[in-house]
Amino acid sequence: MSVSAQTGPSTRTGATTTGSRGGYAKGRATQQEIIRTAILVFADVGFHGASLRDIAARVGISHPGLLHHFPNKAALLEAVLEYRDAVDEQSFQEDVERGSDYFEALLNLVERNRLRRPLVELFAGLSTEATSPDHPAHEYFRRRYARVLGEQSQLLRERAARGGLAPGVDPDQAARTVVALMDGLQIQWLFSLERPGAERVDMAADLRGYLDLILR
Repeated sequence: MSVSAQTGPSTRTGATTTGSRGGYAKGRATQQEIIRTAILVFADVGFHGASLRDIAARVGISHPGLLHHFPNKAALLEAVLEYRDAVDEQSFQEDVERGSDYFEALLNLVERNRLRRPLVELFAGLSTEATSPDHPAHEYFRRRYARVLGEQSQLLRERAARGGLAPGVDPDQAARTVVALMDGLQIQWLFSLERPGAERVDMAADLRGYLDLILR
């Protein structure tokens, strides 16, 4: 609540409001730090191997302090996945607003992932773990793949109607191939980081190579 919403300003009200705002900002900052730390831990040891006590210790807060923000590990995982989606969505939409089409924006996203190794490791690890129906992220990934494949299939069908696909390309099959290629390239890229720079997998270049084959 802002000061202007009060029936009259006073030193006490102003101090309380300032304190509340300061406490809220500090709480938000702590939440973000927990999420960033959880990304590193989940990427390193997976969801099942991660410990909330370890995450809390790395952040520099108590275990009960972490539970104040996230009541259990599944809730923290949900926040981590939402954070990852928000990061991708913001940069993707900015590219579209600057005039990039869907697939050019997708290539830009893949290129940016070279600078976000923890998020790539997180996605690669969790997507494999989450194939088990009892994994807390199973429904998230199931819905995500259904949404992404649906979006890409529709875009490719519309492109085909305009003569924008190479002859013989099936939109649904192409969409599955694009998604599989992106996921597979991320894993190969992570392994290639142990090699000299020139020998590392160029995810964006390889994806562009396939898109050049199917798009007109």
